[in-house]
Amino acid sequence: MMKILVFGQLTDIFKGSFIRLKDIPDTDTMIRKLEEKYPALKKMKYLIAIDKEIVKENTTLGEESEVSLLPPFSGG
Repeated sequence: MMKILVFGQLTDIFKGSFIRLKDIPDTDTMIRKLEEKYPALKKMKYLIAIDKEIVKENTTLGEESEVSLLPPFSGG
């Protein structure tokens, strides 16, 4: 079962700092399953990081992948 870390205002949607999902082969499947279970996520902007690297296209996931959902952020 894959653990997905959640940060910032996204924790309000998930009611915590992480969730667990099973049978997730890639990021497109993950997004689809998360949006089915948490419809409010569809309205949010966020980034996906796999093993601490932000990804912008569908990426294969393994059971040991470290997945994070990151809210928009700005630096300064």
